[in-house]
Amino acid sequence: MKILLLNPPFKFRLSRDSRWPELTKSGTLYYPFWLAHATGVLLETEHKPLLIDAVAKGWDRSKTIDEIVKFHPDLLVVETTTPSITSDLKLVDDLKKNLDVKVILVGTHISALPEETLKTTNSVDFIARKEYDYTIPELADCIENDKDLRKVLGISYKKNKKIIHNKDRPFIKNLDALPFVSKVYKKFLDVENYRYALARHPMIQIWSSRGCPNMCTFCQLPQTFSGRMFRTRSPENFVDELEWIKENLTQIKEVFIEDDTFSVDKKRVTRICELIKERKLDLVWSCNARADIPFDVLKDIKEAGCRMLIIGYESGNNDILRKIKKGMTTEIAKKFTRDAKKIGLKIFGCFMIGLPGDTKKTVEQTFQFAKKLNPDMIFFQQAVPFPGTEFYGWCKSNGYLIAKNWDDWLDENGQLASIVSYPNLTNEEIKRLRDELMIRFYSSPRWVAQSILHNMNPDEIVRLANAAKDYLSYLLKRNMV
Repeated sequence: MKILLLNPPFKFRLSRDSRWPELTKSGTLYYPFWLAHATGVLLETEHKPLLIDAVAKGWDRSKTIDEIVKFHPDLLVVETTTPSITSDLKLVDDLKKNLDVKVILVGTHISALPEETLKTTNSVDFIARKEYDYTIPELADCIENDKDLRKVLGISYKKNKKIIHNKDRPFIKNLDALPFVSKVYKKFLDVENYRYALARHPMIQIWSSRGCPNMCTFCQLPQTFSGRMFRTRSPENFVDELEWIKENLTQIKEVFIEDDTFSVDKKRVTRICELIKERKLDLVWSCNARADIPFDVLKDIKEAGCRMLIIGYESGNNDILRKIKKGMTTEIAKKFTRDAKKIGLKIFGCFMIGLPGDTKKTVEQTFQFAKKLNPDMIFFQQAVPFPGTEFYGWCKSNGYLIAKNWDDWLDENGQLASIVSYPNLTNEEIKRLRDELMIRFYSSPRWVAQSILHNMNPDEIVRLANAAKDYLSYLLKRNMV
């Protein structure tokens, strides 16, 4: 069976696999890694997969449909997300007029809202909920051999106008059995098309684990897609892929470990670092982590080539941290940051505005906390509730969610909109504060001086220049400079 896996076109360069799917302010574009993982599994079957990233290619709707028709797939897998769901469904409607093909939707949004999605369209044949690496080939076999659909776990579909939800597919426990996603990238994608503002270009995104055991109320992936059961690749299997990248994708300047929280299992992290050093891989890498890594583990990851840690500090107010179930305190965060800086690790600090309990006073408290921590890079973002998260349910039940439809999740510039409004902190105030805090932080003489001092490496200079150019363009669009 010919299977096309599609990251569909959109009016903005949207990173559907990002935890914050938007046209970023700094030029970031994620790899379509979930589609790529599924493609890798299909390559080990008798099916014939083709992975197309229309966003990275810059294709419009017409060009994309032409290319799909040219390939003439039997099965089309379409990735979607909350801000793009309306556009994605329209593409499927248009495609069905040109081609007789079975369509499967995948992604976070439809995993959270399979019933609602199927009610709004007659063009979608199936929804593959949550992780779908093995769902797609199993469903393809079922369709090709006319087998009973009820045996395919993790799918939703219509039968005689009735919506049927098969039992959930268990999360994949043996992640070592999955093919290296980097091999799929090399076969189907151009690594030059993808960019992460905090990483050296070209970079690559891979995973060493899935799921996150932490209980943050706002975080989308663990609540809608990959779950809170932490599952890992063995250190040997993961480092094998790092070695493959080093040998076969020689243009890559930085590996980004995209795990929700790479640092969950400290002993495993240390073992990975030992293997990197034993094999003399000489890699530059970064990862998502929590502000609770002990000093000795920080030393290990620095010695193994880690350049930057992406840390979700979220707030400088401990009451708010408790409300969002962060499992963190400002004191723990301060100690971690001192340790990381002492060792020479760079930090990208992420903060949110408009979390439950936030006021103008607590937002300023968060800003002062951020200034004191003084990360190398920083991100102030309004809190965005995505369907399926505890934060979304709380906002909706309390009347704080002001979005009227899914298109409202993005503003006119393609950035995530400010769609939460509280009696004492409106959505307009949140949006204004977000931009003002970014400007206040990055225009401070202290930050400018440390950026020049700490980024003399040519790759760092290029990275910062590109990020600054893209962010300045964003500010100009908003008439803020």
